[in-house]
Amino acid sequence: MTIRTVTTTPFDDQKPGTSGLRKAVPTFQKPHYLENFIQSIFDSLDGCEGQTLVVGGDGRYYNRQAIQVILKMAAANNIGRILVGCGGIFSTPAASAVIRKYNAFGGIILSASHNPGGPNGDFGVKYNVSNGGPAPEKVTNAIYECTKTINEYKILDAADINLDRPGSFKLGTMDVEVIDSVTPYVELMQQLFDFDKIKSMVSSDNFRMCMDSLHAVTGPYARALFEQYLGAKEGTVQNGTPLEDFGGGHPDPNLVYAHDLVDIMFGDNAPDFGAASDGDGDRNMILGKNFFVTPSDSLAVLTANATLVPGYEGGIAGVARSMPTSAAADRVAAKLGIDCYETPTGWKFFGNLLDAGKATLCGEESFGTGSNHIREKDGLWAVLFWLNILAVKGESVEKIVRDHWQEYGRNFYSRHDYEEVESGPANELMNRLRSMVGDMKGKTYGNYEVAYSDDFAYTDPVDGSVSEKQGIRIGFTDGSRIVFRLSGTGTKGATLRVYLESYEPDGSKHDVDTQEALSSLIELAEEIAQIKKFTGRDKPTVIT
Repeated sequence: MTIRTVTTTPFDDQKPGTSGLRKAVPTFQKPHYLENFIQSIFDSLDGCEGQTLVVGGDGRYYNRQAIQVILKMAAANNIGRILVGCGGIFSTPAASAVIRKYNAFGGIILSASHNPGGPNGDFGVKYNVSNGGPAPEKVTNAIYECTKTINEYKILDAADINLDRPGSFKLGTMDVEVIDSVTPYVELMQQLFDFDKIKSMVSSDNFRMCMDSLHAVTGPYARALFEQYLGAKEGTVQNGTPLEDFGGGHPDPNLVYAHDLVDIMFGDNAPDFGAASDGDGDRNMILGKNFFVTPSDSLAVLTANATLVPGYEGGIAGVARSMPTSAAADRVAAKLGIDCYETPTGWKFFGNLLDAGKATLCGEESFGTGSNHIREKDGLWAVLFWLNILAVKGESVEKIVRDHWQEYGRNFYSRHDYEEVESGPANELMNRLRSMVGDMKGKTYGNYEVAYSDDFAYTDPVDGSVSEKQGIRIGFTDGSRIVFRLSGTGTKGATLRVYLESYEPDGSKHDVDTQEALSSLIELAEEIAQIKKFTGRDKPTVIT
């Protein structure tokens, strides 16, 4: 086996986004494209020689081929040991858990999360640091700088490693261990949740649940957890076989794309509990019988009930949410007397808060929830958390949420996504809003008076780093809010996200349909941003 040094030239589109580098599969298949980015990761990391890295992905198309390239490049760059998931599979939360368990230097996770897969779908590469979390901006910026000047990469000439069974191998001087990626994750969940109490409920004849893995990575994890360890009936996990193209579906756990589950949970004789997860297993959707729990409400309910769960029975230090996420968790934090942090979108911004012990639970409106057990959001963790609460309370999902609203008030909340709009006009829309926000305070729009407006900037309370231009916020004196952002997770054009929130303390008004409750804000968002003019769209692609 010999190490080859291959001459290359930079690509001008390898700047990592919110969650690493995401592109269409044919882009990653270009000669040298993947290799350039991987070499740039190695070149940017001081002290990685001789260290342990974790490698794996969500099983989407090109996952296996990319892993073989990464293994050979790691060997050529003097990495000491690689832990790779059997079959090349690692859910993102499981990879974070294994990085932490083995004190690894970091990990390379191959996923485009909730984006579609297949030969013409999307692929992604992101680097996670030693705490198990996504690389902070100083690391991704260093990687990006290397991509702009790279002129060669190193790769070992060697046969492919057999990824289909656990075992130990050598690539040059580097050790490769193919490991079962499910067992370490299950063991961690057993430390946090009351499996006996959950099993008593889940395995009884009085409770039915449905878990939809959307033909994505959580299938093996969900079957192990729910059908093997917790005694749920066989078939509880549907779409549980990971497929390279996710069965032709869109592995995004929302009311539009998880339609099989929604049909079941809103149909006749619906189960008591339903949940779905996404492509790489870090997102979740929670449903009761004929009842949808918004991610913002889910975070608030978990925060309010955390002490019912063994892993958090001593109380939580604080809670953190992304800026576009509703303020429902803020109200719980205020009552509990704990801090609530508002961060930019992107799980990496929670890492410092978790490491410093300032926050215990974190959540994003984009169906991501997690805690300090790892440094990623964790879909199946959220499902187990809900099951633990249900088992303790002996109440339905709907009753738990409605009782929560009675105590704290309801934050009516919705996100309107305009997907794959032209990037130029989308940026014009955002730049126009930025030019307006400085003069909006005190202005009235119908019955709404602007209390504040800004382009959200965040100063990290731990390291003092500043992140600017994180989204346009327009808040009104009645507590209502509109937020505009361009998403950093798509690969085609731009996705404009519009977030709408209205607070209602009156319990007699909690049954109003969400879109109806927000209708005046929806009209106001169009009036202020002129969405139709800039995007050419009469309505959103997806409403959640």
